[in-house]
Amino acid sequence: MPKQSTRAIHGHDYEDDVGAFKPPIYQTAIYEHPDKLTGKPRLSDRGFDLKYSREENPTVRALERILAGLEEGLDSLAFGSGMAAISAAYLSKLETGSRILLPKECYGATQELAQNLGKFGVECLLARSDTGEFLEKLDKGIALALIEPITNPMIRVVDVEEIARRCRELGIPLIVDNTFSTPILLNPLKYGAWISLHSLTKYLAGHNDVIGGAIIVEDRETLQELWNWRRKLGSILSPFDAFLIIRGISTLEVRFEKQCRSALEIAEHLRDHPKVEEVYYPGLADSPYKRVADKLFRKRLYGAVLSFRVRGGQREALKLLGSVEIVKPAPSLGGVESLLTYPIWSAAKNMNPDQRKELGITENLLRLSVGLEDVEDLREDLDRALSQI
Repeated sequence: MPKQSTRAIHGHDYEDDVGAFKPPIYQTAIYEHPDKLTGKPRLSDRGFDLKYSREENPTVRALERILAGLEEGLDSLAFGSGMAAISAAYLSKLETGSRILLPKECYGATQELAQNLGKFGVECLLARSDTGEFLEKLDKGIALALIEPITNPMIRVVDVEEIARRCRELGIPLIVDNTFSTPILLNPLKYGAWISLHSLTKYLAGHNDVIGGAIIVEDRETLQELWNWRRKLGSILSPFDAFLIIRGISTLEVRFEKQCRSALEIAEHLRDHPKVEEVYYPGLADSPYKRVADKLFRKRLYGAVLSFRVRGGQREALKLLGSVEIVKPAPSLGGVESLLTYPIWSAAKNMNPDQRKELGITENLLRLSVGLEDVEDLREDLDRALSQI
């Protein structure tokens, strides 16, 4: 099988009569009726009846083939956003009386949506983003579980292999949100996850110019079920966005590897800075998560996001946020630009103070997504901003 970088470039498997290297943008809403003489239905390449681009689109299919190859899955489905993908996954498995288990430290909207389903009789259970506690809370009465291998914003690493094994033993479908780790570091389906899920907005698109989500599956029954939910919800990705993401994925490996190497350099630099209290990054030699990261990740890379506490409180954190110049104060992650985020205003904004305190999300905590700028320029920018607090 070709390696990751080759699959990222050639995995769309697109061919046409003019020899185009790239799949074109099929900007069409509808397709011709099936052949009236034979009654033969017009099918997509995976056997589904094709009527509207709400159901299938050739540009989107090209992206989905690339994603399936990168995640070593059977197939994939692309959605208009990561939350659209999560919504389809929830709706396919949850019903009145169902229980879902989530980490306390996970993407805010992921948790909020699960809790909002309480109006339909779904119970949302929460566990600390700790492998041991999550394993303890798994039981046969749970209909669905979700984890993030690298947590946000405390950058803990969860043992996907152990959790997936326990879920298989109990018959619990496991969603792994692989956005932070990307297929470059981790393929959750390899460990028995039900689906691997991505916000395509982040590393896979990689340029902060498109919104999208994806689900990668390993069996046809799951594919059919989730495809039907996407069809009914009308949440397929647009062909133009699919085109942009295909372009972005072709450079995923080189972008992500540089970002990870730069993140480690910056984490080591900040750890020794007098204005920094603590740094959270699993690539640091003294990180409590380095061992599990080395076990799980296929490369000695540890992601491109780190968090740190400045000395002081909210005033100092916000002063730093407003003093950086090359690094931009903005939400999100995974693009070519380095972004500095204040978690209390973003990832943890909907958490109550007690939950934030339990997770260690304090008023002096900042999260840095490292981009593709020169790492020396990033260090100098952070040092200059830190000198002003």
